[in-house]
Amino acid sequence: MDLDVAILSRIQFAFTVSFHIIFPSITIGLATLIAIWEGLWLKTHNPYYLQLAKFWIKPFAITFGMGVVSGIVLSYEFGTNFSKFSEITGAVLGPLMAYEVLTAFFMEAGFLGVMLFGWQRVGRKLHFFATLTVMIGTWISAFWIIVANSWMQTPTGYKIIDGKFEVESWMEVIFNPSMPYRLTHMVVASLITATFVVAGISAYYLLKKKNIPFAKKGLSMCMWFALVLTPLQAWIGDMHGLNVREHQPTKLAAMEGIWPAEEENVPLLLFAMPNMQTESNDYEVGIPNLGSLILTHSWDGAVQGLKAVPPEDRPNVPLVFWSFRVMVGIGFGMMGIAALALLLRRKGRLYENKAFLSLVTLFTPMGVIAVLAGWYVVEIGRQPWIVYNLVRTSEIVSPLPPERVLFTLTMFVIIYSLLIGVYLYFMRKLIKKGPPSMETLEQQLIGMKAPGYALAWVKSLKTKEQQSTDLKTKDQPTIEQGDK
Repeated sequence: MDLDVAILSRIQFAFTVSFHIIFPSITIGLATLIAIWEGLWLKTHNPYYLQLAKFWIKPFAITFGMGVVSGIVLSYEFGTNFSKFSEITGAVLGPLMAYEVLTAFFMEAGFLGVMLFGWQRVGRKLHFFATLTVMIGTWISAFWIIVANSWMQTPTGYKIIDGKFEVESWMEVIFNPSMPYRLTHMVVASLITATFVVAGISAYYLLKKKNIPFAKKGLSMCMWFALVLTPLQAWIGDMHGLNVREHQPTKLAAMEGIWPAEEENVPLLLFAMPNMQTESNDYEVGIPNLGSLILTHSWDGAVQGLKAVPPEDRPNVPLVFWSFRVMVGIGFGMMGIAALALLLRRKGRLYENKAFLSLVTLFTPMGVIAVLAGWYVVEIGRQPWIVYNLVRTSEIVSPLPPERVLFTLTMFVIIYSLLIGVYLYFMRKLIKKGPPSMETLEQQLIGMKAPGYALAWVKSLKTKEQQSTDLKTKDQPTIEQGDK
């Protein structure tokens, strides 16, 4: 069987980028949650906020490290597997990737050490500043990556000279038509992903009747976050869909399984099997006109279909169609969990309902799966173009021996499988160990000359302990010397 180097290179990049995106989708949201907890600790001096921050900072560090390691590979693959792409688009994408390193990675790396190891070494305000800086660094990193990818989806601000892209306006390159929608959609998705990771582990502790006060605080906060974030994400997704309809109609047609060159009264397909050979859908189950209402905000609005472009200009429709439904289905599931949590909270059953806690635990990795499905919609839906409607993916593949690409792909699968195994092992170990106890936190801080922000709490604990001891002593009968 002949091996196609283009297909193998695309599979290799898809595999490595899928592996990589798992970790930023967690760290962006988790850094934000840690900053919120630390800020609330400074504001309220509630020790459970400190406990949440100190526990989740370790999973954050491990996940951050995995993201760095897996992300480095991607930049090399541009040069090895898609060398012509770097040559054609280097003047545009090269600076954008450099900005990400200069403005985000250095910021994160510079303050990560203070965030992780500065609890007893720096003052409370400086430590909180370091945590905020790391959080902002993750956002800035997401900004530049989304800018680069969005330009490939909706390129603007360029001119082509001798077959190469040159920048005419950096403002148009950066703020291209799809960037604002895709950036907000991705950042909110990361927040939701981290929210359900924390909620899932908290629910697991409650099921096991371990670390109950800690778990209650984590679950309660995350369910409030989910109640706000999931409807917000649905609204952002609707705006993003309108933008895709305007700038990438073929992708939208693949997402919704729309085949006619133009179709009115579009149904919302709940189930279908898109058939690229017959250019139709098998086993359709849909709601009449609802697709038009969602996609055009008009009950009988018209939408461009797949037959408006030649077959060679269409993406893999089944993959795009089902990836989109996986993403949306998980999103509605999360929205339902947030609404159910509100109902149980009002009944005073949020922490005792085992079916609900089991469901939340089951949804621990669902945010990551939804992010992966969303990226498949974005990337597969753009095909066969690497720069939409301008450069085909098949035109920029490096002329490598297929056997060599197959070998590196196999090695990536083996090594990354080992890496994810190690990552899950250490995450399981941290979760099994649980959060630091209040006594442990106190022992770690007393006598260490910590100007850190836990010192006030430690003094408060010692004061309360002394008051309790004095009260007990006062209540005990006095023992006279002669009674001994």
